[in-house]
This record gives sequence, structure tokens and C-alpha cells, in this order.
Amino acid sequence: MRGVSVEGQPSAEPKRRRTLVPTLVLILLALMIVRDIVIRRWSGTGTAPPDVTRAH
Repeated sequence: MRGVSVEGQPSAEPKRRRTLVPTLVLILLALMIVRDIVIRRWSGTGTAPPDVTRAH
């Protein structure tokens, strides 16, 4: 029979790696997005900058 391995376990390892890598990439991407939002939210100055487009 073609495609059937003698040992059952080694064939499961590549499939697990195939699903683990995209999962880790998505988790890292989500962490970077949340980190960026948190930094932008709490690193801002207390007051708004002056409006430079208004003519005096």
C-alpha cells in the first residue's frame, strides 16, 4: 500500500508542525498588535498638541 508508513507515530509529526507554525505566527502577530495599541494608548502626552494649521 502506498502512503502507509510502518510506524504510526512519525507520520503525525509533520502534520503537527504544519499546524503549530501558523498558530505561533498568528499568536505573535496578535501580541504585536495588542502591544502597539497599548503603547499608543498610554504613551501619549497629557495634553493635545497645538493646532498648527490654524492661522493666527
